[in-house]
Amino acid sequence: MEREILNIGGMSCAACAKRIEKAVSKLEGIESVNVNFAAEKAALLYNPLKLDIAEVKKTIKKIGYEVLDFSAKNAQETEKIRKEKEIKTLKRKLIISASFVLPLLYIAMAPMIKSLALPFPKMLMPMDFPLVYGLIQLALILPIIAAGNKFYSIGFKNLLSASPNMDSLIAVGTSAAFIYSLYNIFQIILGYAHAVESLYFETAGAIIVLILLGRYLEALSKGRTNEALKKLMELAPKTAALLENGIEKEIPIDKVLPGDIIIVRPGAKIPVDGFIEEGQSAVDESMLTGESMPIDKMPGDIVYGATMNINGLIRFKASKTGEGSALAQIIKLVEQAQGEKAPIAQIADIVCGYFVPAVCLIAILAAASWFAASSLGAVTLPMGKTPIEFSLIIFISILVIACPCALGLATPTAIIAASGRGAENGILFKNGAALEAMCKIDSIVFDKTGTITEGKPSVTDIVASDGIEKNFLLQIAASAEKGSEHPLGKSIVYEAQKKGLKLLALENFQNIAGRGIKALIKGQTVLAGNRKFMGENNISFDGFGMVLETLSEAGKTPMLLAVDGKLAGVIAVADILKKSSKTAIETIHKMGIKTFMITGDNKKTAEAIAAQCGIKNILAEVMPQDKAFEIKKLQSEGHKTAMIGDGINDAPALAQADIGIAIGGGADIALESASIALMRSDLTDVPTAIKLSKKTVRIIKQNLFWAFGYNVLGIPVAAGILYIFGGPLLNPIFAAAAMSLSSISVLLNALRLKRFKSI
Repeated sequence: MEREILNIGGMSCAACAKRIEKAVSKLEGIESVNVNFAAEKAALLYNPLKLDIAEVKKTIKKIGYEVLDFSAKNAQETEKIRKEKEIKTLKRKLIISASFVLPLLYIAMAPMIKSLALPFPKMLMPMDFPLVYGLIQLALILPIIAAGNKFYSIGFKNLLSASPNMDSLIAVGTSAAFIYSLYNIFQIILGYAHAVESLYFETAGAIIVLILLGRYLEALSKGRTNEALKKLMELAPKTAALLENGIEKEIPIDKVLPGDIIIVRPGAKIPVDGFIEEGQSAVDESMLTGESMPIDKMPGDIVYGATMNINGLIRFKASKTGEGSALAQIIKLVEQAQGEKAPIAQIADIVCGYFVPAVCLIAILAAASWFAASSLGAVTLPMGKTPIEFSLIIFISILVIACPCALGLATPTAIIAASGRGAENGILFKNGAALEAMCKIDSIVFDKTGTITEGKPSVTDIVASDGIEKNFLLQIAASAEKGSEHPLGKSIVYEAQKKGLKLLALENFQNIAGRGIKALIKGQTVLAGNRKFMGENNISFDGFGMVLETLSEAGKTPMLLAVDGKLAGVIAVADILKKSSKTAIETIHKMGIKTFMITGDNKKTAEAIAAQCGIKNILAEVMPQDKAFEIKKLQSEGHKTAMIGDGINDAPALAQADIGIAIGGGADIALESASIALMRSDLTDVPTAIKLSKKTVRIIKQNLFWAFGYNVLGIPVAAGILYIFGGPLLNPIFAAAAMSLSSISVLLNALRLKRFKSI
C-alpha cells in the first residue's frame, strides 16, 4: 500500500468532498480515501499494483473538480500563490457585486425612501414608470450574477449529475427569484403595471453578495487555521554556503547533496540536516522543538535544517536533504494529520451525504404545501403577496439558509488548527484519530531508560575519605578513566571536564575486565573499580559499608577509588531522572490518569527511579519483546492506554497501545509504530498533548452542535413554521446572511486553538 496526498481545487462545501470520496472509493485498489474540505486535500491509501494514481486524478477531474499538481520543488510557493490568487479573486468579485447591489437595494426600496423624504428620482418610482424601474433593476442584477457565475456553472452541473451541493442550492434559489422577476417585466411590457410589485431582483442580488462575502471571509479564516504549517514551510533558507576544494560558494538549497560540507556563520540559518565536523555554537531549535533555550552544539552533534545558528561559525557535513530532512518530515506528518479525519467527523460525513438532496426535497414540498394552502384560502397571505410569491419566498429561504458548509468545516478546521499548534510546540499528531483519542486515555505506561531518565549515566554522588577533597577525588578518577570506553568511566571524565578540572598524566594503565582499572598517576598507584576488585587488592572499605548500601538501594552504581593501598572515596554513577519527569508525572496525576513505569532493569533500580518521580505502579525486569504483552494486559482490564518510549526497542508496545507516543529528537521522531511524536525529550509535552486533545475535541463538539443546531432550527423557520403561529416570515436575504455567518462562526471557534498555551 502507498499513501498519496492530492491537492483538490473547486470544492465549495462538504457535499463536494463527500462526492469525491464516493467516486474515488469505487476504484479498484483504493483502500481508503479522506477528502478534507477545509484543507482542500485528498489523503489516499491505495495499492499501486492495482491502481495508477493518474486514474484517480482522471476520476476527480471527470466529476468536475481540479487536481492541482505541484512539483515538490516549488509546491509550497505555488500553493501559497494559488491561495492568495483565490482570495484576491473573491475580493474583486465581492467589490464588483457589492457596488451594484447597493443601488439595486436603494431602488427596490423606492416607496420607503420616498416616505422618509430621502432623495430619489421621480422617473424611478415604480408606480409612475414601472418599466424603467424594472429594466434598471435588471441592468444592475446582471453584473452581480456575472460575479457569482461559479455558483451557476458548478451548481447546475452538479444538479444535473444528481450530486447537488451548496452551489446548487444557491443557483436554484437565486435563479427562481431572477426568472420570476424577469417574467414580471414581460408582464409590465404587456400592460400589467401591477406586476412591478412582484420583482425580486434585489433578493437574488443580495443573496449572491452575502454568499460571496461569506466565502471571502471563509477563505481568509481557512488560511489562518493553517498558519503554523505555512510558517514551518517558509523557515528553510533558500541557499547554502558550500565548501568545495577549499573554496566557499553559495548554491541553491535544493542542490545540496548528502556528504557536502556546509559552512554556517553566526546569525545564519542552517540549510539542511547534518553533523558538525568543526566549530561549536549555540543553536536555536525552537521552530522544530518548541524549546525556547538555545542548544549547545559540539563536533559530532547533529544540526537540523531551518534552525538558527546563534554565536559561532560551524562547518558540518550534510546528511539529510530535501524530503529526508527533519523539517520535511514534520511538514509531511502535519499534512498527513490534517488530511485524515477524526472518528468524530463520521457523524457530519453521514449527514452531509444526504443533506443537500434532503434540503431540495424539503424546499419543494414546503413551497408546494404553502402554495396549495394559500390558493385554497386555508392561510392568510402577507399583504400584497400572491400564493406563488409566498411559496417562492419559502422555496428560496429554505435553499439559501441550509448550510452543509458549517457541518463540513466543524471537524477539519479544528484538526488543522490543533495539529499546527501542536507542531509549534514540538508535538506531532500523525492523524486526527490520535488527536481525538488522546483525551480518552486513563493510563500511561512510561519506558524508563531515555524516557523518564536521561538514558546515559551521570555522576550523582562523590563521597571522599577524611582529608581528601571531592574535586581531587574526581580529578584522579577522571585521569584514570580517560582512556576507558566504559559508559561509567566516560561519565566521570565528562563531569571533571564540566567542572574545569585538568586531567593528570597516567602511566602503566591496565584494564581488568569486569573489575576495574589500575594506573600510576604522579607516582601513586590508583585503583578504580567495584568492591570485588578492592577486596582482591586487599583494600579495606570499612566505614563505607552504609554509604555503599544506600547508593545501591537508590539504584546507583558505586565506583571505589584507592590511592597507594588506601580507600580514597566513592563516586556514584546513575542514569538520572530528567528534569521534567517529576513535574510532568505530577501534572498527569492531577488529570486523574494512572501512571506505570516499564523497564528491563532490576526491581530495586526501578523502585528507586519510580520513587523519585512519583510513579507507584512498576513493571520491572520486562524484556523488550514482553512489553507489548504488558500493555495488552492493561487493555484487557479496560484501560485506555498510552505507551511512551524511544520508538526503537519499544516499537511493539507502541503499536499495541491505544496511543503510541515516540519521544526523541529530530528525524528519529517519525516512527511508524507511534501515533504521536514528541520532538523534545521532555515529558511535560505529554500533559500538553492531553490538554490540546481535550480542547480540540471540545471545540469540535461545539462546532458540530452549532452546525446541527443551526440547520435543525433554521430550515423549519425558513419553511414558515413561525408564520403558522402568527410570527414573521423569514426574508431570503436574512437567510443568506445567517448561512454565511454559520460557517464563519465555526471557523472563528476553531481559530481559538491558535491561542492554546502549553503546560
